Amino acid sequence: MKEFSKEVYLKWYEEMTMWRRFEDKCRSLYLKQKIRGFLHLYNGQEAIPAGFAHAMDLSKDSMITAYRCHIHPMAMGVDPKRILAELCGKATGTSGGMGGSMHIFSKEHRFYGGHGIVGGQIPLGAGIAFADKYFDRNAVNICFFGDGASRQGSLHETFNMAMNWKLPVVFVVENNGYAMGTSVKRTANHEDIYKLGLGYEMPCLPVDAMDPVKVAEVAFEAIERARRGDGPTFIEARTYRYRGHSMSDAEPYRSKDEVAEYKKSDPIEIVKQRILDNQWANEDELVALDEKSRAFVEECVDFMEESPYPDLNKVYDYVYAQEDYPFINKLENN
Repeated sequence: MKEFSKEVYLKWYEEMTMWRRFEDKCRSLYLKQKIRGFLHLYNGQEAIPAGFAHAMDLSKDSMITAYRCHIHPMAMGVDPKRILAELCGKATGTSGGMGGSMHIFSKEHRFYGGHGIVGGQIPLGAGIAFADKYFDRNAVNICFFGDGASRQGSLHETFNMAMNWKLPVVFVVENNGYAMGTSVKRTANHEDIYKLGLGYEMPCLPVDAMDPVKVAEVAFEAIERARRGDGPTFIEARTYRYRGHSMSDAEPYRSKDEVAEYKKSDPIEIVKQRILDNQWANEDELVALDEKSRAFVEECVDFMEESPYPDLNKVYDYVYAQEDYPFINKLENN
């Protein structure tokens, strides 16, 4: 695996601060009603995509996740300006403004969503891995899902097939403790979600997902196992979200003191402290990087504001792929 060098840490710090500011800006735009529908923010979980992107081969590996999906594609190389445009329903968005917050997608960067159906991406991740194996691409799919989705029956069916066929996939549950608003300890007779892999003799382990180094280390081992044909691994990334499940979440299930306690392990602060400890940058230089991130997020906003909304006729372009579909004429005649 690539070493954890000065350059890597400075890149992490710049990216993670930008990701955090991006999500904060999304919150502001939602309150201004420029982002509509649902909005699920990622604050506090930034070490996960940072660590995985470091361990992946971004020239061929792929990623799929649930609906808390703004930051993962950025780690894969998708332009944040296009992501914000998509969030605001603009034509320059990653899906032409037709997908919105929960359906970010980029074929170019092998980021396959953004899925609003809880657990819906789990069998799809295995399907992508099946295709990678079938076509001998030497690629690995990283399949993320939340702790709530780990209770879906499709997970068990997928785990069984993935182990039978030794698919090149890494399953990752981003366990932020509460699913929508119900704590992990209340949803099952066990709290160690990673142990679900034991029933399929799948290698499985937990990781402190507030530290990008720890994430990268377990990610690299799992990815290399999958790439050499030994099959999947199940990783429980133990993290914490600082915001509610979505913007409509009043968070009655946890206290402000609990959130404050977890913020003492903020992944951005962990990266910052290691940079300072190793004298790779001083406080002023880190402030400059932070300001650079702030300025870039404002550039994203400007790009979004200057972008047009899709033409209304586009609404009909993405419903039927078949040009002579029987009902199209009836629709046009009415």
